[in-house]
Amino acid sequence: MQQLLNFTRFALIVLLLIPSGSFADKDGAIQLNKGPRGTITLKEAVALALLNNPQLQAFSFEQRAREARALQSGLLPNPQLAIMVEDAVGSGNFNGFNQSQTTIQLSQLVELGGKRAARLRANTLSKKLADWDYETKRMQVLTQVAKAYADVLKAQQQVSLTEDLVHLSEKFLNAVGERVKAGKVALLEKTKSEISLSSMQIELKKAQRELKVARNNLSVTWGSPKAQYESALGDLFEISMVPTLESLMERLINNPDLARWTTETEQRQAVLDSELSKRIPDVTLQGGFRRLEATNDNAIIFGISVPLQFFNRNQGAIEEARHKLGKVQAQKRAMEVTIKKNLLETYNTLVFSHSQVISIKAEILPGAQKAFDGVNEGYRFGKFGYLDVLDSQKTFFQAKRQYLDSLANYHIAVADVERLIGEPLASFDPTAIKGEPGQ
Repeated sequence: MQQLLNFTRFALIVLLLIPSGSFADKDGAIQLNKGPRGTITLKEAVALALLNNPQLQAFSFEQRAREARALQSGLLPNPQLAIMVEDAVGSGNFNGFNQSQTTIQLSQLVELGGKRAARLRANTLSKKLADWDYETKRMQVLTQVAKAYADVLKAQQQVSLTEDLVHLSEKFLNAVGERVKAGKVALLEKTKSEISLSSMQIELKKAQRELKVARNNLSVTWGSPKAQYESALGDLFEISMVPTLESLMERLINNPDLARWTTETEQRQAVLDSELSKRIPDVTLQGGFRRLEATNDNAIIFGISVPLQFFNRNQGAIEEARHKLGKVQAQKRAMEVTIKKNLLETYNTLVFSHSQVISIKAEILPGAQKAFDGVNEGYRFGKFGYLDVLDSQKTFFQAKRQYLDSLANYHIAVADVERLIGEPLASFDPTAIKGEPGQ
C-alpha cells in the first residue's frame, strides 16, 4: 500500500514540477473551469487530463463499483420470516379455521468457518486492485500528455522554422531580381527562385496542418476533440543528464504494473481462503410460535438445520482458486521480465536521442550555419551560383529539422522512462543543458 501512496504522490508532483527533460513553463494559476484558452502550459494540460480524461473517469467508476462490492460482502445474511397455516379450509371438521394450526417462524443463517471475513478480505483487496489499475491508467494518461505536448512544441518550432525559410526565400528572390536587372545573372535564376519560394510556401502550409493535428491530439487527452488553445508554452531545447541504467532499474519498484502484483497475489490467496472456508457447512437456526385453534393452545417451536456435505465439499472451486494463485505468481515473473526489457529498450532510445541532440547542436548545426552564411554572402559578390545557395540552404534547414526531430524523440523517450520508473527524472539530476538551434 505504501507503493500506491508513493505513486499517487508522483501524480501530484507532476502538477507542481515539470519533469526533467520536459519543458520549463511559466508559473501561473490554472483556471480549469474556463478551459484552455490562448496559451497553455504543461501543468495545465496535465491537470485538465487528470480531471477530464474519459478513460480515467471510467476507471473511477470501476473503483466505486468494487468498493460497493466490498461493502456488500461484509453484510450479514438477512433473517427469514415464515408464516404457515395448516389444517384449514378443508372438509368436515377441518372446514374453516377452527381446527387450524398457525406457525410463525424466524430463521437465521449463521456462517461458520470465517466465510464472511474471508469474503470481505477478498473483495477489499479486489478494490485495491482497482486502485492500482486506476494508477496505471493515470500514468498512461500522463505519458500521453507529455508525448503530445512534445509533439505540439516540435510542430510549433517547425512552423517557425518554415516561416523563416519562406522569409529567406523571399529575400533571396528580391536579391536575384536585382541581379537580373543588373544583367549579372540570367532570368532563369529568378524563375528557379520563384519555384523554390512556392515550394517553401507549400511546406509552410504542411507544417501548419501538422501543428493543428498535434494541438488536437493534445486536447483529446482531456476529452476535447478540437483544440481551443492557440499555443503551448515550453522549452523544447531543454535537456538533462541521463541517469545510469542501474539507478533506473532500482526505481522499477515504483512501476504500478509491477507493484500491483503484490496486491494481486494477496487477493488470489484471499479468494483461496474464502473457497476453503466453504468446506465448513453453515447452520440455520429456527424458532417461532405456533397457535393450535382446536385446543386453544400456544406453543414455541425451535430447531436447527445443517447441510450434509456428502458429495459437494467445494473441491472444484478450491482447486480453481489454487491454480489461479499459481497463475498470478507466474504472471508476476513474466511482467518483471517484460518491464525490465522495456526499460532497457527505452533507455537505449533515450541515450541515443540525448547523444544525437548533443552531436547535432555541437557539430552539425554550427558547420551548416557557417556554410549557409558564407555561400549567401559569396553569392552577392558572384563567387557562388544559385545551385550552391540552394544546396547550402537545404542542408542548413534539414539540419535544423533533424535537430527538432531528435529533441522531440528525446522528450518522448523521457516520458517513456518516467512511465516505467513511476517518477520524474528530475529526482536524479536537476542540471539542465539548454541551447537554441544554430547558437
